[in-house]
Amino acid sequence: MSRPIVIKNASLYGDTPATLLIEDGVITAVAQDAADVAAPDDAVVIEAEGLVALPGLVDLHTHLREPGREDAETIETGSRAAARGGWTAVHAMANTNPVADTAGVVEQVYSRGQEIGLVDVFPVGAVTVGLKGEHLSEMGAMANSKARVRLFSDDGVCVYDPVIMRRALEYVKAFDGAVVQHAQDLRLTEGSQMHEGVVSAELGLAGWPAVAEESIVARDALLAEHVGSRVHVQHLSTAGSVEIIRWAKARGINVTAEATPHHLLLTDESARTYDPLFKVNPPLRTQADVDALRAAVADGTIDIIATDHAPHASEDKDCEWAAASFGMLGLETALGVIQKVLVDTGAATWRDVARLMSETPARIGLVDDRHGRPLAAGEPANITLVDPNAAWTVDAAQLASRARNTPYGGIELPGRAVATFLRGVPTHLDTQLEGAFA
Repeated sequence: MSRPIVIKNASLYGDTPATLLIEDGVITAVAQDAADVAAPDDAVVIEAEGLVALPGLVDLHTHLREPGREDAETIETGSRAAARGGWTAVHAMANTNPVADTAGVVEQVYSRGQEIGLVDVFPVGAVTVGLKGEHLSEMGAMANSKARVRLFSDDGVCVYDPVIMRRALEYVKAFDGAVVQHAQDLRLTEGSQMHEGVVSAELGLAGWPAVAEESIVARDALLAEHVGSRVHVQHLSTAGSVEIIRWAKARGINVTAEATPHHLLLTDESARTYDPLFKVNPPLRTQADVDALRAAVADGTIDIIATDHAPHASEDKDCEWAAASFGMLGLETALGVIQKVLVDTGAATWRDVARLMSETPARIGLVDDRHGRPLAAGEPANITLVDPNAAWTVDAAQLASRARNTPYGGIELPGRAVATFLRGVPTHLDTQLEGAFA
């Protein structure tokens, strides 16, 4: 049994300062006046004045690479990176080796996450066997396994066949699951290297047209409407996709969408360096697309922020652009980027951040019985403390991930998570807070 913890004078959701008492993994008291909290004598006291308290973050889109590519990331190193980034739950994508397309594999991932205990790892099952797009996976068996899979995605590959997509949407209705789509028309992006536009033409790199994403988003929204099922669109990257999602929601279609921090900050201009750290799928788009995504996050068209944390071994990134793998790290930098582009610009509040990065992802992933809960008495003590004034310069060598492929190296971010608690147990403590637990 862990010692009781008092988080004193933290700013709840960036609003009113309050004191929280945590006992046996549960928030047992919340009061604006610390004197009103009857803390046990052996309680650990964290002086949290100036810190923002949020519900523990929930990432709906994480690549942990295990099993099969432990040279890039493991469930342990990815969990550590997640805890340092303020996350208490992550949804692990299915494109592992072997693919997470059976109950056995998802149970292995789930159990390993529980054993490590730094974050709750919820496996995402593959939609199709081997991510090949030909036959549906054992979705029912994964849903009934101890991992209780509710999200299914072939992420990294689009579920391209509309008949397969329809059948998947029909199948998940039985347990209120969702198909999570990587929207990419494979024919329109064959050999593509970056966003199709002025920069790609000047650099002589094969272009990746916006319509390759938008056509699949539109198709899947219509399929979800036809079937009456849930579809979630990953890493929205174009202004056109935003308009389709906006239209679909106005029509009453059960569609949700995510944006990544990198698509909210970086543009295709980064490709001028030919640095593969900026090579990602979908590609970085134009400033106009970035502006449209930010506006869509602000007005609620885009439901959540997800990292698409995609670690790679050094040899897969330390090479020429054309040969490099797509993807970039995101777990440890997401909060800082979101503060920079949304909170500090006035486009969002910290309460919005709680909704975008905790509450709504937990609801979409059907884990909102334990994550994304209010900071209130009787709720699980899954909590993130953010120091909005802890400016830091990203150093790839200092990240907890096994990989080093961050696009933010040398960039200063305005704030970061300084403490993360999973059911009342500290899974990450900044040096300034470690002394309280000595």
